[in-house]
Amino acid sequence: MDKLLWIVNPHSGSGAIREDMMDCIDIFCKAGYEPTVYLTQGPQDACRIAREESHRFDRIVCCGGDGTLDEVVNGLMACENPPPLGYIPGGTTNDMANSLGIPKYPEDAAKIAAHGRPFPMDVGRFNDRYFTYIAAFGAFTGVSYSTPQPYKSLFGHAAYVLEGIRTLPTIKAYPIEVEAKQAGISLAGDFIYGMVTNTTSVGGIIGVAPEDVEMDDGLFEVLLVRQPENPMQLQGIISMLLAQDMRSELIVHFKADRVCFKAQGEMPWTLDGEYGGAPQQVEIENCKRALTLLVEDV
Repeated sequence: MDKLLWIVNPHSGSGAIREDMMDCIDIFCKAGYEPTVYLTQGPQDACRIAREESHRFDRIVCCGGDGTLDEVVNGLMACENPPPLGYIPGGTTNDMANSLGIPKYPEDAAKIAAHGRPFPMDVGRFNDRYFTYIAAFGAFTGVSYSTPQPYKSLFGHAAYVLEGIRTLPTIKAYPIEVEAKQAGISLAGDFIYGMVTNTTSVGGIIGVAPEDVEMDDGLFEVLLVRQPENPMQLQGIISMLLAQDMRSELIVHFKADRVCFKAQGEMPWTLDGEYGGAPQQVEIENCKRALTLLVEDV
């Protein structure tokens, strides 16, 4: 009998996964797996358990939000031959699940984790760590980790919107140099926002048109927003981003497998909704089809 390790963050979202755990375990058992359940005990525990224990299992299943998935991916990327990964979304926004078409209902997601189609997925490298779907700096990028968990649990997606509105007056520009040789990009300027992403949804708000995103092509979608001259321009940019309309001289949009950023000072980054540090120089590389994720077999 194949062995399955189910890594669960019991605090993600509203913690509702506790009500569905027995049903999910039953699905794993009926699929022929011998499941082992591990409840994470704190930050980076999911990364540790995935790194140290994955060699003992034929399949890993992660349950939690985008941050929990990020931890598990970082743990698996440290392994020589990581097993396939299933994902049961349990967070507030679940951008990665939205992009992959993984349902939000635990039992439906568990069936995909048990029976789904293997999908070789790109993974991003950010200097010496990894991310699954986004590395970003600037406006709104601190919203996901600065929004208090009780607000996330109570208000859900609306909590991110409210926190984003609250941060509008604090938007600042970062003088940076950007280079992506494959895309023929070499530019410099003051930017209020930038993201290197492999998803159609960012915070459930800003995203790239689905037809432009392929999560196994070895390329990231890069979006940069130049500093607007006045609040009216800022409002226009936000409206265009919400509409996935990139037709503005203040918006730079291209694809690349590798992109380098050099700032004049520390520049805070967000990786998969979690604080990623504030390095002055960043090299982001697409690790093509580095991990196998289980998705719906259509």
